[in-house]
Amino acid sequence: MAASASPAASPPRRRHSHHDDESPRRRKRRASPSPPRSPSPGADADRRRRSRASPPDPDRRRDAKPSEEKENGHAKPARDEEGDGRPPRRARVSDGEEDGNRRRRRARVSDDEKEDGRRRRRTRDSDEERDDRRGKRDRERDIRRRRRRSPSSESGSSPDDRRRRRHRRDDGSRRRDDRRRRGDDRDERQRNPERREPTPPLPPPPPLLPEMIPGRTGGIYIPPFRMAQMLREVEDKSSPEYQRLTWDALKKSINGLVNKVNATNIKNIVPELFAENLVRGRGLFCQSCIKSQMASPGFTDVFAALVSVVNTKFPEIGRLLLVRVVLQLKRAYKRNDKPQLLAATKFIAHLVNQVVAHELVALELLTVLLENPTDDSVEVAVGFVKECGAMLQDLSPQGLHAIFERFRGILHEGEIDKRVQFLIEGLFAIRKAKFQGFPAIRPELDLVEQEDQFTHEISLEDDLDPETNLNVFRANPNFVEDEKAYENLKRSILGAESSDDEEGSDAASDDEDEEESDEEEDEEQMEIRDRTETNLVNLRRTIYLTIMSSVDFEEAGHKLMKIKLEPGQEMELCIMLLECCSQERTYLRYYGLLGQRFCMINKVYQENFEKCFVQQYSMIHRLETNKLRNVAKFFAHLLGTDALPWHVLAYIRLTEEDTTSSSRIFIKILFQELSEHLGIRLLNERLNDPNMQGSFESIFPKDHPKNTRFSINFFTSIGLGGITESLREYLKNMPRLIMQQQKPESSESESSGSESGSESSGSGSSSESESESSSDESDRKRSKKRRKRT
Repeated sequence: MAASASPAASPPRRRHSHHDDESPRRRKRRASPSPPRSPSPGADADRRRRSRASPPDPDRRRDAKPSEEKENGHAKPARDEEGDGRPPRRARVSDGEEDGNRRRRRARVSDDEKEDGRRRRRTRDSDEERDDRRGKRDRERDIRRRRRRSPSSESGSSPDDRRRRRHRRDDGSRRRDDRRRRGDDRDERQRNPERREPTPPLPPPPPLLPEMIPGRTGGIYIPPFRMAQMLREVEDKSSPEYQRLTWDALKKSINGLVNKVNATNIKNIVPELFAENLVRGRGLFCQSCIKSQMASPGFTDVFAALVSVVNTKFPEIGRLLLVRVVLQLKRAYKRNDKPQLLAATKFIAHLVNQVVAHELVALELLTVLLENPTDDSVEVAVGFVKECGAMLQDLSPQGLHAIFERFRGILHEGEIDKRVQFLIEGLFAIRKAKFQGFPAIRPELDLVEQEDQFTHEISLEDDLDPETNLNVFRANPNFVEDEKAYENLKRSILGAESSDDEEGSDAASDDEDEEESDEEEDEEQMEIRDRTETNLVNLRRTIYLTIMSSVDFEEAGHKLMKIKLEPGQEMELCIMLLECCSQERTYLRYYGLLGQRFCMINKVYQENFEKCFVQQYSMIHRLETNKLRNVAKFFAHLLGTDALPWHVLAYIRLTEEDTTSSSRIFIKILFQELSEHLGIRLLNERLNDPNMQGSFESIFPKDHPKNTRFSINFFTSIGLGGITESLREYLKNMPRLIMQQQKPESSESESSGSESGSESSGSGSSSESESESSSDESDRKRSKKRRKRT
């Protein structure tokens, strides 16, 4: 019996199932069954880790069942050696229990784990497919490369190619193994959520305390109401916390005032700026001005004007800003930072214009820039001279002359770019025009008298201290005393202005009622006017299109008369007609007939064409030869048809001094057209009309023989000498007329001499006889000369 009960002699009969070929992990699970629901996922994970650490032992598992049967008090019967015996009923029940336990273990697998397994398999399959596709593409690409490289080797493959393909396969399998390993780790983390460490919540923000505000960056943004509340809550006014709060408020106020200053509100910004503690915030003020000027160089003159006003009350602030700008310029010059260099030189130029910086600073800067000229340095120097050249011309003309001589030498050397050479030539033209368009100080920014200004003279070679510690907050043990001292200084600076403001407010309050009543009346009489001249442009467009689209002058006149013109717009029609005529390649009689029609219809157009004649003759030197010819023929047509009165010729003065080449060409074409229209005989009659002689005196001058000869020679040279016959007669008789004019003068002098010389009658009679004899001799000589000529 003992031999039959031992497990080695007769092992118990087991039912064969497909679970006998399971993996060691499953055997381990079957060997140590667990309850249907584990009390905690942590324990299950620990049990799983222990099972992985210690692999199952099949012999140990076989020996476990007999021992359990002996502990329960039952001996399991052994199977007969022949094999015809059946196991007892209890053994069959234990097999069923084992199957039930196995089914329960399968049911314990959660749906999430099944889904993760399926997802992992799909991911693995997709990764394998992707790797296969990538490997296939790589192989095809290599095949194409080999074919391109050596067409003869298409059939076979070399050992290098086989080795390369083997390495690619190994790399692909290695990448697939890595992806599978990463997927297993990810699934394990998802299966065991207790291993994830929850992220701790963010700590609450610290309370907003003054001591927490950092030092240099300006700190956390504090709303204004919160800042005021914190200032009220601080009891110790000399504490570092309170000083820090006032420092931040001072910095924000100065930055805001500097950023919003412009040419129109600078007079209002200056009192507000003086109301802040500029002695304490002088570093902040300089820093804000430099940053704002760098951001917007177009407002450099405004910032310079603001600095000039502050410099009159606090010269150390003006010097500190000038020192920092010079250091910024030197730093930009060493780094070849052109934008920063341009901004710094422009700031220095306007400080020189405001007499904050000495002119020697500008001359030294120009000397440094032009010592070793490059394209950029010369361009910067040209811009600098444009900004402050007008002031240097007044303060140091010899120094500016030396700078321009250096510019001239650079231009003659020709080693710089053409563009920079053109800049230098433009600078010479600006200097010739006395820097028109580049004023030193705009009128609205001329706020300080030169006598009240403090001028600072520094050198570029000096060791300058920018005093950057003034930009950072420092606790001041004498804070309260300094604040009181600045309050007294502020009253002394703004006292007169505040009193003036109070008086002005009283006067303004008295005048408010009158202004309100006046405004009500003005609103009733207000008219909306278009200052953009849109209507005028549209009118000109309509007139132009009408003139250019008409077939003849009658159609054009009919259409133009239909245009509704407001009073005063008739001049626009005359100007457009003259402009269209001047733009033609050759003169068209169409425009002359159209102008003649309008002059005949309304006298207003006749007066407007007279104004156009005067205006065109005054600007005749601006017209090209073709336009000048067309305009002259247009007015000749109006004069020849009496559409324009001839007294407009009184504006022309034909002398050598009063005419130019363009005006002489205009007069030539005008009179030649008139002679073709009227003929030389009728033109001569018109010009000799006694009623019109006052209008023609300027064309045929008789005031001086020189002007008379010039007029005669001019008309003779253009082939119209026939209209100068009367002028020639006048020139021939001019000596006789001069003598006749001198005789009454001499008789008047004789009568005055006889009255005054009654006491010396003897001497007077002798002088009269001598004068008579001399006059007789002169008459004889003239008669002899006439006889010789004849």
